[in-house]
Amino acid sequence: SHFSPTGFWGLVNNAGISTFGETGWLPMETYEKFADVNLLGSIRTTLAFLPLLRKYKGRIVFMSSIIAYFTLGNGIYSMTKAAIEKFCDALRLEMKKFGVQVCIIQPGNYARSTKIQPPLSAEEIWSELSEEEKAVYNKEYVQERANFFNSILSEGSPNGSEVVDAMVDALTSPAPKARYMVAKLKEKALVFVCALFPTVVMDSVLSYALSK
Repeated sequence: SHFSPTGFWGLVNNAGISTFGETGWLPMETYEKFADVNLLGSIRTTLAFLPLLRKYKGRIVFMSSIIAYFTLGNGIYSMTKAAIEKFCDALRLEMKKFGVQVCIIQPGNYARSTKIQPPLSAEEIWSELSEEEKAVYNKEYVQERANFFNSILSEGSPNGSEVVDAMVDALTSPAPKARYMVAKLKEKALVFVCALFPTVVMDSVLSYALSK
């Protein structure tokens, strides 16, 4: 948030946590925690400052992710980002009449910049699994998934300033964009396929990636 002589005009909802794991691997408490921080946390902050933002014709910036469009082993994070996108879509339309602008930042993989997700060992994941899940999966599979996800983390861009630049533009530009996608060409291509092709095509692409 930012106070200036012109009043309260800028709110950036940036808080977020991430983890990796297939749907049944994570307990309900983890889903609740992620919804509370990544989704409800941003909503709570927005509601608290909405009167001031309307008064001063301010701006609200939300940190989403390209992972709102597809998921590669972190469906819990993807779920919260997709929900934030829809919240913003409603808010952006509603705020137009007050002169309040709502912007979404959609970074690609910046795991090396943000350290949002530390690497996970197969042992850590296995030790957290319920007995039911251990009966379905084996340690070799969990190791494969951990290796896959950790390799994605290691490919993350170290240049987090690109995302900061987008946030600054959203706050200061005379005509900010509704969405800023800050991602590599390969990541943008995945979003393009997800948006324009039938779901079966995207599922095939992601299944292939997961099998590599």
